[in-house]
Amino acid sequence: CLFCSLCIGFHYLSSCLFSVDTAQKDIVFLLDGSDGTRNGFPAMRDFVEKVVEKLNVGENKDRVSVVQYSRDANVNFYLNTYTRKEDIVDSIRGLKHKGGRPLNTGAALQYVRDNVFTDSSGSRRLQGVPQMLVLLNGGRSFDSVDAPASALKQQGIYVIGIGTGGSDSKELQKISYQPNLALSVSDYSDLPTVQEQLSSAMSTVLLRATPVTPTVTGKKGKRKVMKGISLNSCHTVSCWQSGCLNTCLKCDCFLVEKRLPGRDIVFLLDGSDDTRTGFPAMRDFVQRVVETLSVDDSTDRVSVVQYSRDPTVQFYLNTYTTKGEILDTLRDLRPKGGRPLNTGAALQYLRDNVFTASAGSRRLEGVPQILILLSGGRSFDRVEEPASALKQLGVLTFAIGSRSSDSRELQSISHDRSYALSVGGETQCGRKQRPCLCVEKRLPGRDIVFLLDGSDDTRTGFPAMRDFVQRVVETLSVDDSTDRVSVVQYSRDPTVQFYLNTYTTKGEILDTLRDLRPKGGRPLNTGAALQYLRDNVFTASAGSRRLEGVPQILILLSGGRSFDRVEEPASALKQLGVLTFAIGSRSSDSRELQSISHDRSYALSVSEFTDLPKVQQQLQSSVEAVVSKVTPETPTVLGMFILRACQPR
Repeated sequence: CLFCSLCIGFHYLSSCLFSVDTAQKDIVFLLDGSDGTRNGFPAMRDFVEKVVEKLNVGENKDRVSVVQYSRDANVNFYLNTYTRKEDIVDSIRGLKHKGGRPLNTGAALQYVRDNVFTDSSGSRRLQGVPQMLVLLNGGRSFDSVDAPASALKQQGIYVIGIGTGGSDSKELQKISYQPNLALSVSDYSDLPTVQEQLSSAMSTVLLRATPVTPTVTGKKGKRKVMKGISLNSCHTVSCWQSGCLNTCLKCDCFLVEKRLPGRDIVFLLDGSDDTRTGFPAMRDFVQRVVETLSVDDSTDRVSVVQYSRDPTVQFYLNTYTTKGEILDTLRDLRPKGGRPLNTGAALQYLRDNVFTASAGSRRLEGVPQILILLSGGRSFDRVEEPASALKQLGVLTFAIGSRSSDSRELQSISHDRSYALSVGGETQCGRKQRPCLCVEKRLPGRDIVFLLDGSDDTRTGFPAMRDFVQRVVETLSVDDSTDRVSVVQYSRDPTVQFYLNTYTTKGEILDTLRDLRPKGGRPLNTGAALQYLRDNVFTASAGSRRLEGVPQILILLSGGRSFDRVEEPASALKQLGVLTFAIGSRSSDSRELQSISHDRSYALSVSEFTDLPKVQQQLQSSVEAVVSKVTPETPTVLGMFILRACQPR
């Protein structure tokens, strides 16, 4: 709701908001430090301090950053600069007004997107931690805010804009994640009147999906699930009194409930001239798949896009909320026509415009993203790069072609070669096969990262470590894209030998391993290396399939005690769901290895690294046991999605 004039002491509307504590938030304050706010800046600074006082600040809790701007933006401190509330408050109290003009809010929004909401600056966006930007603004922007504001929304950042009498209310609404998140005060001295509403928004709207650590009980155990968030409008609040104010409000706040996150499914249909006769069968196929989905309870979302020379969106993932609306639109679907068939351009378009938060995608909430391509011919343009970009985004692509399609092209587009299906002609989709979108139990593979102590102290033992890794890799299923492997060395700092998506064959990995030499150096900073893996290797861009539910495994081989602290980065990996096994020698600290490992029993020890073959079987047995625990026994939203053409009844 927009604020007009509410008294200091505005009460939290407990009858309206069902508050749920969120364990982590990344909050960036963007402050107008231009010449026009010189008098009001102390009030802004005090406001930020009061908000921070209410946060639960910590490395693995809430993080805070402050940025000032006028003509350009200046970072006062990043999200990972401070881990204690006291340090943040001290820094805020010492904040000086930067001054300058004009007020370029658009450039500042773009700056925080590119430089503050990033891994290196402490953002935990890719780990599913809610991202929030609080803008305090005292005037109309000199530059355009449209594109950078849209970019922040697409990145899933919740923006709350707070303005004064000199601000442009429409501009603030455009910047804010939702128009009702644009707040207003007469001048900055009235900021305390909106503090409670801001806190309420931060504790509710910001709730995002976070993985629940799997626990196993009995034979079946508890399934690993995701917490999904449903946001619903609450009831009107009747008249209430607060000190001097007696007024009636309508509250556009939200109820929060835990639910399974469902699926976001996009159908990409070849609507070119060459599929004109087969298009009705494609349309009927899509209709029957939609019939099997759970749309009406907001579990599943559906989008349909046609393409030929260029793509045309029929409807986005957030266009319709009922199955009836989707089916009605599908019945009227007609082929768009045109040529040539630019499948590559269409795939890129989906990545940039459909699998986005503004188009209804819930990817950043951990909801599986599925693309079903129905194509009737070979693409005129190249498909490799856009197909790879979709895979890196975590989109599971299934490609269905006809006899005129290029089977190799379909396989390269698909998330896995086995997800490329073929029919004799488009009409087979409708006449001979009953389509079904099924979730089957399937071993999802493993993403395995080896972290090797390459310091001066392990120079003689390094060949034995390298041989051990080679022998483990020999047992993996790399060539069929089931398992992925990465190797990182470290001493003072880490060095990536290759990422999870660098090699796709076992032969390439083994060839690289044979040439591996110790990097050398000291001291041994195991903590920094663990943090590096979390931020740079267990990520989608580096080939991690964590968001697809693939088990993430770290095998650490360490020959000594760490010079830096390991507790926080080890805890961060556990929170990310990484299963860490630590193997040490006689020079290692056994307690340190146990604190790093996912479970104390996963910390193994040998006298010398030449004895590593003695623990290889124990390691592999432990890995297999723990993977079976975190792999659901029954289909869940975290399982691998299999689209199969079912046999006719």
